[in-house]
Amino acid sequence: MRQTPAAGRRAVVVDDEQALAGLIGSYLERDGFDVTLCHHGGAAIDVLRDVDPDVVILDLGLPGIDGVEVCRQLRTFSDCYVVMLTARSEEVDTLIGLSVGADDYMTKPFSPRELMARVAVLMRRPRRAASNGVVASAPALEIGSLQLDVDGREAHVDGELVPLTRTEFDLLAALAVRPGSVLSRRALIDAVWGTGWVGDDHLVDVHVLHLRQKLGDTAQEQRFVRTVRGVGYRIGTGS
Repeated sequence: MRQTPAAGRRAVVVDDEQALAGLIGSYLERDGFDVTLCHHGGAAIDVLRDVDPDVVILDLGLPGIDGVEVCRQLRTFSDCYVVMLTARSEEVDTLIGLSVGADDYMTKPFSPRELMARVAVLMRRPRRAASNGVVASAPALEIGSLQLDVDGREAHVDGELVPLTRTEFDLLAALAVRPGSVLSRRALIDAVWGTGWVGDDHLVDVHVLHLRQKLGDTAQEQRFVRTVRGVGYRIGTGS
């Protein structure tokens, strides 16, 4: 039975495979979304501006401009959730897609039910606070030259605002509220994506890579987000 769309429950599917886009759209409608379909990268930006969706299912290989460029432009005006679809499984596709702000990715062919499960997990993450009660409310945090305003969802390094995606901010906040504690990939997934998330937990590594780049960290000098080999990640400026 198709659910009545809740306020703000809007989705856009951008895929040039019209049959697949229609199938994904039908599943989203069953879950209560108002759905808009788009089949061309060149038209996608105008559609996304007009609809202002909560979630976007975005194919990497599009005619006109590709999904990476669509996502890059989308992130200049929206913090909606983005799930990238790719027909190629090479790691570079994942890295590129997530580097421009996608929250998750799936490789074709995939199960529409699994896609809906991932969308459901994303939608449980509130817009104005880190998910699952990880950071319900917290004062401003300082880690060396990094200042983190959890409630205001802003991060500054050396006084300069760092433009983080929602996922990057939630990942940083999950670490920052536990200074010195080591969190495994699974613990970070539970904190940021939710306990119901399924998929490759190395997704965390990709987001950490981009988070470090934005914070000015390097592999040699991990000023803020530190790798604890064989365990996970922690935040802190100590050795």
